[in-house]
Amino acid sequence: MIGFHATIITLFPAMFPGPLGESLAGRALNTGIWSLDTIDIRQFGLGVHRSVDDTPFGGGAGMVLRPDVLDAAIAAAQSNAPRPLIALTPRGTPLTQARIRSLATGPGVVLLCGRYEGIDQRVLDRHAAEEISVGDYILSGGEIAALAMLDATIRLLPGVMGAAESAVEESFSLPLLEYPHYTRPAIWQDRAVPPTLLSGDHQAIAAWRRQAAETITQQRRPDLWARHVATTHPTP
Repeated sequence: MIGFHATIITLFPAMFPGPLGESLAGRALNTGIWSLDTIDIRQFGLGVHRSVDDTPFGGGAGMVLRPDVLDAAIAAAQSNAPRPLIALTPRGTPLTQARIRSLATGPGVVLLCGRYEGIDQRVLDRHAAEEISVGDYILSGGEIAALAMLDATIRLLPGVMGAAESAVEESFSLPLLEYPHYTRPAIWQDRAVPPTLLSGDHQAIAAWRRQAAETITQQRRPDLWARHVATTHPTP
C-alpha cells in the first residue's frame, strides 16, 4: 500500500522525478514507500494556444498565472484524497525542518509550482494554500523548490534512511547546527583528526561534538544561537 503521495502542479512535468528518481528517494519510489504524479497546468489552458497566464491588473512587468486555469488543476490534484496544498513562492513562510517533519507524518502533499510573475491571489485564497519559501532568493519557478522540499521530506519517511538516529543529530533537527565529521585517514595533507574523536571515550566525544556544534552555530547562525540561548537560559 502506498503511503506518502506527492502531486506536482507544474508547467514542466518532465522535471520530475528528476533527482528524486535517484539514491534514497529513488529506491523508496521504486519500492512504493512514496508515490509521485504530475499535473500539467497547460492541459487546463484556454483557447487553441492553451493560454495559462495574462497581464497583471494595475500594470507592471511579467505575466500572472490565471486563477481559473489553476483552479481546475488543483481540483484534479485533490480529486482522490485531499492533502495539504503548498504554493512555492519567495514571499512564503520560510521552510523549516519542523514543517518537513510534520509533512513526513501525513498522507502526502500537493505542490503548486509558480512561474512568470506569480499566481493570482484569489486561487490561493480559495484553496487556503500554504505559501512556503525555500530561501531569500528568486528561482525561475517553483519546481526546484518543490524538489528540495520533497527530498527533505522523503528521507524522513519510515524505511528510507538506514539509520534512524542519523536524522536526529542533523542540523536543524536539534536547536544547533551539526558538528563536523571526520573519517580515514587520520592524517590527511598534514591535517589531523581531533584527538578526542580517536580516544574511544564516548562521553568526551559527545562533549566535543556538543561544543563544536555550539561554536559553529554561534559563528554561522547567530539567529539560531540566540533562539537556543533564550530556550535553554530564559530570562527570569
